[in-house]
Amino acid sequence: MGPQAQSTVSAFAWQPHSQPTPGQFTQLHEVFVEFINRSFPFGFACSGMLRDMGCILDSEERVDLNETAKVGVRSGLNIAGIGRVYVWNGGSLWIGRGAGQTRLHAHHAIQITLAQNGPVRLRTRADADWSEYLGAVVRHNELHQFDGRGVGVAQIFVEPETAEGRALLAHQSAATILQLRNELAGELAQPLFARYAATKADAPMIAEAQAAIDRLAGSAPALAVVDTRIRRALDAMRRSLDGTPTLAAAAAVAHLSPSRFRHLFIEQMRTPFRTYVLWLRLNAAVESYSQGRNWTEAAHHAGFADSAHLSRTFRRMFGISPVMLIKE
Repeated sequence: MGPQAQSTVSAFAWQPHSQPTPGQFTQLHEVFVEFINRSFPFGFACSGMLRDMGCILDSEERVDLNETAKVGVRSGLNIAGIGRVYVWNGGSLWIGRGAGQTRLHAHHAIQITLAQNGPVRLRTRADADWSEYLGAVVRHNELHQFDGRGVGVAQIFVEPETAEGRALLAHQSAATILQLRNELAGELAQPLFARYAATKADAPMIAEAQAAIDRLAGSAPALAVVDTRIRRALDAMRRSLDGTPTLAAAAAVAHLSPSRFRHLFIEQMRTPFRTYVLWLRLNAAVESYSQGRNWTEAAHHAGFADSAHLSRTFRRMFGISPVMLIKE
């Protein structure tokens, strides 16, 4: 489908709000928490009250993220999406219902977007027209903005250094966003949402997501796999996220000098070492939260300095804030 003129901002988009009174705080908190707990597995949410459509932590970075979530609920926040997240080594699946727009953002992974019951919108600049998609592939490290429009959405993230990621890139043009044929998008989305309706268990959902990746990627040639020296370093980095993975330590694992390792890492990964460490930490924090930790615990478990650091990284890489992730 071609570009569409930008529509009026919906009620689900992040918008400024007037400051509630103390009594409204309590009422909103009680009503919203009851509604969410009964209705949704989790929600991504961001208060639009502060500058630059930012989240509460933009000006309250010392506040515990779990406490900030409560403040956000009482502030009449907007939800950007509702669903579940499934994480595995090299990828993840975010599935549920999109409700609003993200900010412009870029992340390390290739993004496969599949809509269930109507098109979603994507664009690459804030001043560009939106285009509608039932299925799309977004290149890694490219700025884009997403609008879920209240439909069922599956976002599959594939790290480009994996064999599947390299194969996806080999099949994709140089365009930031590749539109999938509507028929193909439907064939990929239907099993995912059918499985999601039947079970929320990790193993079957991950299997369906990986089947969709394989369908798009085809068979990856052996030469598409990242350099074995970098692969050894990546494995070591994942094992040391609770500490501080350093370039020098990763270079030693790869049996390279730090300068040579830095050059090879950027050549192979198409991203700086420090940015990739943050990407690994972000996924580890999301996985940790999904396993039952609160956000402060998840942030520390993944090696973030604090939950404010996690929130800033989340907004930069996903265009939303984890102010509210409410599990079923």
